[in-house]
Amino acid sequence: MRATSKTAPRRPVRRPSSGAAPDPRHRLWWRAGIALATVGALAALYAVFSTSSSGRTGGQGAYDVGSPGPGTPAPGFALTSSTGHQLQLADLRGKNTLLYFQEGLTCQPCWDQLTDLEKDAAKVKAAGIDDIVSITTDPADLIARKTRDMHLATPVLSDPDLAVSKVYRANDFGMMGASRDGHTFVLVGPDGTIRWRADYGGAPDYTMYVPVARLLADLAAGTHR
Repeated sequence: MRATSKTAPRRPVRRPSSGAAPDPRHRLWWRAGIALATVGALAALYAVFSTSSSGRTGGQGAYDVGSPGPGTPAPGFALTSSTGHQLQLADLRGKNTLLYFQEGLTCQPCWDQLTDLEKDAAKVKAAGIDDIVSITTDPADLIARKTRDMHLATPVLSDPDLAVSKVYRANDFGMMGASRDGHTFVLVGPDGTIRWRADYGGAPDYTMYVPVARLLADLAAGTHR
């Protein structure tokens, strides 16, 4: 008897309907394209910030030096302090006073900066700084509450309309645009002349905290040129 071969039955071909899910491979390629576009955009932004930042001093952790800068008279001011009293720059005549312009209540690292400066008060004093005064654009009552909550003794001045900040151009170096200050230090000498300035808050790093040791090292290097 002769063996006969059986042909396997053909499977029906399924044709995708109009509502079928897209090929997963297409979705992967789409996601990869979006990721590459995002990386390209970030690289372009970095290039813009890197080339637009001028007058930066130092290598790692560099800072800008804005205007008014060293050798020019420090603009006077009279602002309400966290202590509830008004403080004038003229009140600090005869001392080396470090003005610290900062972003304010929305920036906890800025307040941690004050905490660490107070903790290292002996080192700050040894660096030739007699007084530290901070300036931000927040309302005086909220500043007073913040300093009480953090047990800070450093006077923090309220500059709500940026009148003083704009004169010192401290609001040119922040991540919030010109609406708030960046992270600027200005050392005013006993005669009222600016001895040193460092604007750490500018692009591309937008630094909102500087270790005290680094800050004092930058100050020492900047005042002995």
